[in-house]
Amino acid sequence: MLILFGFLFGGVVVGYLLRRWRVAWIGKVTMALIWLLLFLLGVEVGCNRELIRSLPTLGAEAALIAVVCAIGSCVAAMLLWHWTRRSESSQEAVSGPSALSEEDGAKARKGALKDSLIIIAFFVAGILIGVSGILPVDLSQTGVAMYALYALILSVGISVGNNPDIIGGFKRLNPRLALLPLMTIIGTLAASALLGLLLPHRTVPETMAVGSGFAYYSLSSVLITEYIGAGIGTVALISNICREFLTLVLAPLLVRWFGPLAPISCGGATTMDVTLPTIIKASGEKYTVLSMFHGFVVDFSVPFLVTFFCSL
Repeated sequence: MLILFGFLFGGVVVGYLLRRWRVAWIGKVTMALIWLLLFLLGVEVGCNRELIRSLPTLGAEAALIAVVCAIGSCVAAMLLWHWTRRSESSQEAVSGPSALSEEDGAKARKGALKDSLIIIAFFVAGILIGVSGILPVDLSQTGVAMYALYALILSVGISVGNNPDIIGGFKRLNPRLALLPLMTIIGTLAASALLGLLLPHRTVPETMAVGSGFAYYSLSSVLITEYIGAGIGTVALISNICREFLTLVLAPLLVRWFGPLAPISCGGATTMDVTLPTIIKASGEKYTVLSMFHGFVVDFSVPFLVTFFCSL
């Protein structure tokens, strides 16, 4: 766990030192590492015949966790929204940059869907290769996945440290609504803990580890696979993909049912990029900075929380 955090903070420091130069290539490196890790996860799943037979059950379980965690986070966001309105009804919630245009929003949503489909394709390809048995070596015994994970954590840290827009945007954030990431985390973990008590074949730490992925399906699923196993890692992958899709598809309904903060909370770690256009369209432009801040904080919490619950 300490090694992972060392790579994360080391990456942030490197990115900050390189802040005069935009290392645009780091995004491509990060995506390539995600593809590799999800492919390796698929291979491990495919090599496990018992796990293959249980995939339909795992998928249903993953969808249940996604829905319950999304509802938990939305309820927490609704409570914060009502408290904020009572405390500061005369002020604007947040101020920030203008929303994306309709055309840019459509392109961003299309790009997000494409990225998700590519990741799923790599995972499925890994399963097929694992099932076929054509690999001459057992990749799970080579340590390749762990080294790739270290590289992914390092690249994520560099990307965060090298982004000059984050700090400037955070300064414009309403202090009261800065509690939203905390509410998202509390709501998600409370819901996942309750589910852990109800599911007979899962422990509370396992469901909380899955929930604390906060739609960051690539990193969370790989971490859980390395610490616990491919079965629960597959559940984490499917569950967090489902949570992202719930945000993309149901954002307008979430606003109607739970208030304008709900799509942000439901989006978890993706609200800084993938689900941002959908959130802006459903909740309004003034939530742009809040959405970015929320995504940054929750994203940064994922490796800490996932590894913590995996170690219990």
